[in-house]
Amino acid sequence: MLKTTTSVVEGKPVEDYLGVVVGEAILGANIFKDMFGAIRDVVGGRSGAYEREMGNARQIAFAEMEEQARSLGADGIVGIDIDYEVIGSGGSMMMVSVSGTAVKFKV
Repeated sequence: MLKTTTSVVEGKPVEDYLGVVVGEAILGANIFKDMFGAIRDVVGGRSGAYEREMGNARQIAFAEMEEQARSLGADGIVGIDIDYEVIGSGGSMMMVSVSGTAVKFKV
């Protein structure tokens, strides 16, 4: 399935707009990742554990959004917006939310 953040795809005119589709993933970061993340924040550097969790959440959210689009008969999603939020007490959870418009392209 073609997915893009743009509202149009060159050479692929939209035949039908099928509706907004969304995907969301909320993942908790465990205490050890939190501790090591805090240490990295103090001494600098990247937190591989957080990067992996964020990537995992993004994959889940995109898969959920694509599943919704397929159920509508779409062959693409345009205008995708990706949002990242930290939620929960002390920022203990990460949320990734993706949304876009499911479309049917002209053949």
